[in-house]
Amino acid sequence: MISKLENNEIKIEVDTAGAQLQKLILKKDNKNYLWHGNSEYWGRRAPVLFPIVGRLKDDRYFYDGQKYKMTQHGFARDKEFELVEQSRNHLTYAIEESEATLEKYPFRFRLEIKYTIKGNSLFVAYRVVNQDHQEIYFSVGAHPAFYWPLTEGESKEDYYLEFEKKENADKYLLESGLLNHQTEKVLTDSKILELQPDTFKEDALVFKNLKSEKVTLKSRKSDREVEVEFKGFPFLGIWSQSAEAPFICIEPWQGIADSVDSSGKIEQKEGIRKLKAGKEFECTHTITIR
Repeated sequence: MISKLENNEIKIEVDTAGAQLQKLILKKDNKNYLWHGNSEYWGRRAPVLFPIVGRLKDDRYFYDGQKYKMTQHGFARDKEFELVEQSRNHLTYAIEESEATLEKYPFRFRLEIKYTIKGNSLFVAYRVVNQDHQEIYFSVGAHPAFYWPLTEGESKEDYYLEFEKKENADKYLLESGLLNHQTEKVLTDSKILELQPDTFKEDALVFKNLKSEKVTLKSRKSDREVEVEFKGFPFLGIWSQSAEAPFICIEPWQGIADSVDSSGKIEQKEGIRKLKAGKEFECTHTITIR
């Protein structure tokens, strides 16, 4: 079921399937900034990542002596959410554990995704509630895809990413979706990351603990831009499916993929969040379109 929100500046559409954002439109030019999900390249638009971010080694993990199977980015993106609250400026979606999730993830939880519009910004808030009698382990993250280029007649080479602060940043390299303990310098005392069609030929750019809390997709030929604020998110992924794919994903993460030599124990997983019984975790990222 699709629900819509709009104010004087933007419009959004969200589906109960995966609580996934479907459209993000700037009203002044009726431009949709969000990738439309053409399966020729990538059939998703802005999936919710939970209870893991990235890939597990051998697509499995261990907890309390038991082995559990889970595919990349977890199961939330494929679940039907319930629209539990709606107002003039926000939509809130929720899922809880079920027999099906307990087979993959042996914890009782509630996950809420709240979309709020204000001016030309969309605030996406995540709330995880531990409904279990024990500590739970989880990651949560975002995976929004934006058109690249944003304007017809432009090329991918016209675009760049501008970080909020000058960075000396390495990307953490992936091998079949797993971190391989190698890095490669991407930024040296610079805010600007140039983009090329082959930028993602070796998979996503994965960053840890950047100084910046914002990054903006910009063009040298037009003034359309997308800013993603990821304050409080320790990891950031940037990805596109191929040199030909006309989109780019800017992904705030509260978790990260396994390493090639991971033990598989969820308690030891890098970036995993731990939440005591009865406690809640919240985080928010913001998308601003201009």
